[in-house]
Amino acid sequence: MQKATTVLGLVLTLILFSCTEAPKEMGDFNLLPLPQQFAVTGVSDLESDALTEAYSADGAELPILGKSLTALRAGSGSGAPIQYGVDESLDLPAQGYTLDITEDRITIKGKDTAGLFYAFRSLEQLVIDAQDQGVNLPICSISDFPALAYRAIQLDVKHHLETTEYYYDLIDKLATQKINGIIIEIEDKLKYVRQARVGSADALSIEEWRKISDYAKDRFIEISPLVQGLGHSSFVLKHDTYKVLRDDPESDWAYNPLNPETYKVQFDLYLDAMEAFPHGKYLHVGGDEVHTTGRNSGKSALELQLDWLSKVSAFAESHNRTPIFWDDMPLKQAGVYNAMFNKELTETQVDSIWAENEHKLLAFLDKFPKNCIYMRWNYSASEAVGNQKAMDWFRSKDLPVMGATAGQTRWVMMPQEESNWNNIRNFAVSSIESGLDGLLLTLWDDDSPHFELYMRGILGFSEYAWSGEKRDKDALKKAFRHRQYGNVAAADEYAFIDALEAPVAFWKNALLVGNSRNYISHSDDPKSRLIELPTGDGSWAESEAERLARAKSLKQVHDSLGVSLAALRQTAVRNSYNLEVYEQVYQVTGFTLDLLLTMEAYDLEQEVEKKNVLKKSLLDKRQEFKELRAQFEKVYAQTRKLNKPDDYILDQDGHHHLANQSRDFSWQFLADELFLESLETNLVKVAVPMDTEVVKP
Repeated sequence: MQKATTVLGLVLTLILFSCTEAPKEMGDFNLLPLPQQFAVTGVSDLESDALTEAYSADGAELPILGKSLTALRAGSGSGAPIQYGVDESLDLPAQGYTLDITEDRITIKGKDTAGLFYAFRSLEQLVIDAQDQGVNLPICSISDFPALAYRAIQLDVKHHLETTEYYYDLIDKLATQKINGIIIEIEDKLKYVRQARVGSADALSIEEWRKISDYAKDRFIEISPLVQGLGHSSFVLKHDTYKVLRDDPESDWAYNPLNPETYKVQFDLYLDAMEAFPHGKYLHVGGDEVHTTGRNSGKSALELQLDWLSKVSAFAESHNRTPIFWDDMPLKQAGVYNAMFNKELTETQVDSIWAENEHKLLAFLDKFPKNCIYMRWNYSASEAVGNQKAMDWFRSKDLPVMGATAGQTRWVMMPQEESNWNNIRNFAVSSIESGLDGLLLTLWDDDSPHFELYMRGILGFSEYAWSGEKRDKDALKKAFRHRQYGNVAAADEYAFIDALEAPVAFWKNALLVGNSRNYISHSDDPKSRLIELPTGDGSWAESEAERLARAKSLKQVHDSLGVSLAALRQTAVRNSYNLEVYEQVYQVTGFTLDLLLTMEAYDLEQEVEKKNVLKKSLLDKRQEFKELRAQFEKVYAQTRKLNKPDDYILDQDGHHHLANQSRDFSWQFLADELFLESLETNLVKVAVPMDTEVVKP
């Protein structure tokens, strides 16, 4: 049999590097995450379609395989093309593995069953590339292990659920990327039994979530629940039944930590959540962004917070769970919080801040639970000296600490800042260097972009948490496109996501005064949040010159990235739905740019006939947007439950979450619909004479 002349597009010279050396040339060896060590030396005789039998001399079971290896079966002889097993003597950390492909044999050894699973997931990526390109597998040698033992993402379902099928598909994708943990912020999307009023009508049952949890466990992903407590408790305290538990009777935000009934309710929720997610080692109790009144108890906010934390941590421990706690409030209450986000502060300045304020923490040091993991979340400045100082302080007091970075915070429509890769990289690298066990990638649902738009952030996190910083950002973006859409898509001509960020960021408030999109539904006069409408005499275009100049600039960018996106949709061999979602974002942002530029043309035009044509075009915009929105929702609804139940109670929305501002999906477009309605009403009132020219004053 003739060998293929190319192997996955690789340069067939030795590519060899270790976890301490970055390669000069990555070629197209785009496994993601990148292995710690690998060498590619040639082309094997192995065709991917021939991988139908695998043999284990030690009787190890085949791990659950991905779709590209579904034909593979455990064989009974040593002649099988794949030989595999578990070898605890491997000189590798837990979850490590070796994968060697020779001319006619694949040999896989896992340090443990997890390592064996990850080895087959790496083989699957090689098989996919071989199938995509119609070539044989490469001759290669891989020695691999994770830099961080625990690599978890947050699944935040507080404002909406996906279809259950989507969760199963997502777990398969995460497993391939060697993600091994999920922290699910469950809130009211669980049908609680012990406190049944809390669960939403569309919530999944304990049994339904348990099945998802079982599925994840079989793929070496542990799901642990996050049940918000003390603060962020509107999902409970908005109900009349639980108003007696409020710290402030007028606010649904926080529990009263002095009321024993608070703990009965919280513990009931914990019990149901642990039953729904029985395999997770953690119980995340929340505890962030909350100040309690103290109710004349004489206790400070810090002491009350720690009293609450001690009780819930003891409960978690009694049920064999390790509690996780967002660490921000004790640090805020002690006056050292802001230093963690100021990258300009020197070590000396940070030390001075701590020297002045540390006594406030030390006064209650004995109240800090020792069994709790203090999660140091920082989404924008993880490299700040103050951030590392806080983490070091916890560790110096024998208090376990773990970092949390973010792939999505409060960005509307889609993540920004290159999916926050810089911060993800920095926090992963510092966690590895500090010898920490793990890192969490938060993916907040506050303003609720489609989950598909989080995938680039997730894959970046997968790389940095497993491998550290082994390749530069441009190379990692190529690897993302390769893995997500196919090897051809790795080319720069198919890069479009970075270019889409600016139009999306502009779209958020393009038709609004200031940063208003999240506040419209709470405004007494929502229309006051809209920009002025064109007057038809040119004065509007003059007053909005800066906004319109930005729109023109972005229109050029938008048109260009549209070409890349269209080309990629034709080229991609997988994840076409992901591109459909991006296409909807592209269409919506493009509509707003066109709307602004059409309004400018209308305002400046002096010839009557042309002005009336432009007026009609603007009057047609409302219907055009209606059709655009319908298509947007049709695409999103393929995997997402768009509407909340009719009896759903929206909470007080103290943090102005877009996705909490209506029961149906109209929250996404409240500002746009309001503007188009106002524009139509205004244009109908303005008559453009047909027999005289409009003269600009």
